[in-house]
Amino acid sequence: MKEKKYGYVRVSSRDQCEDRQLVALKEFGVLSKNIYVDKISGKNFDRPQYNRMMKKLRKGDVLVILSIDRLGRNYGEIQNQWRIITKE
Repeated sequence: MKEKKYGYVRVSSRDQCEDRQLVALKEFGVLSKNIYVDKISGKNFDRPQYNRMMKKLRKGDVLVILSIDRLGRNYGEIQNQWRIITKE
């Protein structure tokens, strides 16, 4: 089965622009329909689009995030999510 590429974009507030992240993901080959965008704080992982994306990910898929700080702000929670993404 061919791998699917997914992208995750997060900006902290509604007035911030996600364009730079979107361009980078598309250059990496992520289709627009597989990019999930949250305009919400990174303080925890209770984010609508992130949770929706996590339900789609399967073993062998590729998740593209422009930088680790776009995944979250709390180092411990980022490590936990990384474990979930790569091990579970």
